[in-house]
Amino acid sequence: MGTAMTAPTLRDLQLARRRLAGLVRRTPLVDSPSLSGRNGVPVRLKLENLQETGAFKLRGATNRLLRLSDAERARGVVTVSTGNHGRAVAFAARRLGLPAVVCLSELVPENKRAAIRALGAELRVTGRSQDEAEEEANRLVRDKGLVYVPPFDDPDVIAGQGTLGLELVEDFPEVEEVLVPLSGGGLIAGVALAVKGSLPDARIVGISMERGPAMYHSLQAGRPVAVEEEASLADSLGGGIGLDNRYTLPLVRDLVDEVVLLSESEIAAGMRHLFREERLVTEGGAAVGVAALLAGKAGGEGRTTAVVVSGGNVDMDAFLAVVTEQR
Repeated sequence: MGTAMTAPTLRDLQLARRRLAGLVRRTPLVDSPSLSGRNGVPVRLKLENLQETGAFKLRGATNRLLRLSDAERARGVVTVSTGNHGRAVAFAARRLGLPAVVCLSELVPENKRAAIRALGAELRVTGRSQDEAEEEANRLVRDKGLVYVPPFDDPDVIAGQGTLGLELVEDFPEVEEVLVPLSGGGLIAGVALAVKGSLPDARIVGISMERGPAMYHSLQAGRPVAVEEEASLADSLGGGIGLDNRYTLPLVRDLVDEVVLLSESEIAAGMRHLFREERLVTEGGAAVGVAALLAGKAGGEGRTTAVVVSGGNVDMDAFLAVVTEQR
């Protein structure tokens, strides 16, 4: 079955969860005594860093591949990624016996490249931005007939990521605010659909970095805009949202209550806190929710809070430099 061309609904998330049963982990939602004590209300962490490929992206990638027709599967797939989506596509494709090509920019760390290679996908590294890497993916679609698997702006991908939100609401029905890393918007769109579908008064806050936050600038402009991609501790949040964005920008505009931007030092503080207080190894993009709490940019109104810790696929040398305050 091919991808539907309409925006996903709560029903699509529920169908995705059935489809993904046994193929992705139901990740734990754990109390954070340190953050709860600091904020004076319960704060819980949704640990997608414990997903099988180390990040939430496995949900959306697997759901998208399961929705391919037999003819599409025979052609093979291609995607563009800042690392985690590519790894998820490679993992899901190998499980389903599909050939896969992953296009990355030169900004993607070597540890993420190596993980994709280890899963048997063909790797193409080209350009200094995700947009340039996407040009290579589009060329392979055009010249080789591969099926493109979008990293975020796709109804099936959004629905797959939203299964995380369904779990969160079931495990924490009293949640009043959810902090979600924000990049292309697939994760936060899916989570917002899930949370507001059951808890319409809950606040959804997107967290991104100050260096090249494409969705933030697109929301400000009221249309997709191109931004210069910059190196950041939150490398997984880099890249544009696509100038032909159809789904995530409208969903984020309609469902997300606030967007917060963080400095590099604030992101580093979030990584250090998760390591020292919660004993968690996380990448910068996954630590932004906690970083926003520590910086006083979210969670200051006495609302019970859930924080999505989206992944742990970090270069360990860079991570150690951050948590030992060498960076």
